[in-house]
Amino acid sequence: MTSSETRRQNAAGGAPVRLGHRQITTVMSGLVLGMFLGALDQTVVASALRTIADDLHGLTAQAWATTAYLITATIATPLYGKLSDIHGRRPVYLAAIGLFTAGSLLCGCATSLYELAAFRAVQGLGGGGLMSLAMTIVADITTPRERGRYQGYFMAVFGGASIVGPLAGGALADRETLLGIDGWRWIFLLNVPLAAVAAVAIVRVLRFPHQRVRHRLDYRGALALAVGIVPLLTVAEQGRTWGWGSPAALLMYAVGALGLVVFVLVEHRMGAAALLPPGLFRIRTFRLGVGLHFVVGIGMFGAMTTLPLYLQLVRGMSPMEAGLATLPTVAANLAVTLLVGRLIARTGRFKVHLVAGIGSFAAAMLVFATLRVGSPLWQAALGMALMGAGLGASMQTLTTLAQSEVPRTDMGAATASVNFFRSNGGTVGTAAFLSILFSTAGGRIAERLAEARRDPAYRRLLAEPDNAHALAGVLRPGGGVDLEDSAFLRAVDRGAALPFLEGYIASMRLVFVTGAAVALVAFLIAAWRVPNLTLADE
Repeated sequence: MTSSETRRQNAAGGAPVRLGHRQITTVMSGLVLGMFLGALDQTVVASALRTIADDLHGLTAQAWATTAYLITATIATPLYGKLSDIHGRRPVYLAAIGLFTAGSLLCGCATSLYELAAFRAVQGLGGGGLMSLAMTIVADITTPRERGRYQGYFMAVFGGASIVGPLAGGALADRETLLGIDGWRWIFLLNVPLAAVAAVAIVRVLRFPHQRVRHRLDYRGALALAVGIVPLLTVAEQGRTWGWGSPAALLMYAVGALGLVVFVLVEHRMGAAALLPPGLFRIRTFRLGVGLHFVVGIGMFGAMTTLPLYLQLVRGMSPMEAGLATLPTVAANLAVTLLVGRLIARTGRFKVHLVAGIGSFAAAMLVFATLRVGSPLWQAALGMALMGAGLGASMQTLTTLAQSEVPRTDMGAATASVNFFRSNGGTVGTAAFLSILFSTAGGRIAERLAEARRDPAYRRLLAEPDNAHALAGVLRPGGGVDLEDSAFLRAVDRGAALPFLEGYIASMRLVFVTGAAVALVAFLIAAWRVPNLTLADE
């Protein structure tokens, strides 16, 4: 029954599809396979990205392999919501799996970092639908209070992918070749049989009636959105190379701003048929939900991209060891996700979990910001546990918040918008945080090298044949360093590598401090602005 605190019933779109628990879990079995496919791809790449970037000679450009995927997924996500409202969830979901599979095959054949980024963009076109459509279908067949329980299963899938992904990615990246093919390429090629299984499962279980909604597709809005987002994300990635005030950067700012202005005008003209319907933003809970998804997405993706680099560059772990080291994040995320889902289903309350989750994530960023070269592993593990618990409590509750007062006729577009803003935040976070890291690391390493070279013992250490050979292509005549390939860190003596490690960790601390500031903003917004609603049980 709806509490007096709930402001709007979702009956505006007609009664939901009423399914029993067994029927819901049958549908869920198909959805989780598709979602596992997308989740696994993100986690399996993260632990192997350093190896991939070294092999393709593009360590400082590695953000493109992540941001390219996120850019296309971000732009495609709202379209999937509209297309599924028109044509039904199942055919559109299968199309998303097909695009994702094609992109995976192409990624397995990449010969350069930028080529890999282009193929990851194709993957993103499919990946944009895997998450949002699954969440939309759950909203179709459950009541608002039940959603926390079933969406918790999805978060558990992400937890499982977070365990399997880094381990599989690390194991494959550690193999020089497998069946005559570079080990890391199997990270993408293995998506093909997984996608086939997911597609068969979707065809078999996704068979509930679809209530067709008449929509016009907002192609002009999608084009304007691409024109607005791509230049801004490009300058976020390339700003450190071009210069933030260079003519190229200023041109990107202008084109991006113009694209966003045109997008807003197009959306208002399209009305209910808009890619992001303006009417949704008149719902307070929706505004708060998508806004917080964007802010939390910045910190989440930024931290999840930087943390593997800390484990591998600073602590010297192999990709597989780094994957194992992230288990505290996974365990905490899985446990808290399932617990919070059950508590929401029992009480209908979610604000307390949302605020606590974002607070825990902010605390994790502060812990990471205190790391040093010699910090014990338990310190990083504490931060990872806090991060996992924070994301487990906040991500599902943010989706619940955004969906809580949306009419069912707009549920596809609304859920796609949630994922759109989270992906947008993730793209900004990944590009900006890695840009901060690599734009400052070179200078900080050079400073520490200059200090270390004043010590005769360190100069003798650099002159040793093995160290001199490993650093031959890294140290530049003017005192600068070439950071395109980090493989030299495995070959040099730990003492000789110390200035490099100190420079890297100093830049990483700056990244984590920035992430903590972003998370604290989200915490204050959640604590003071999110209404304390009770979810409907019908």
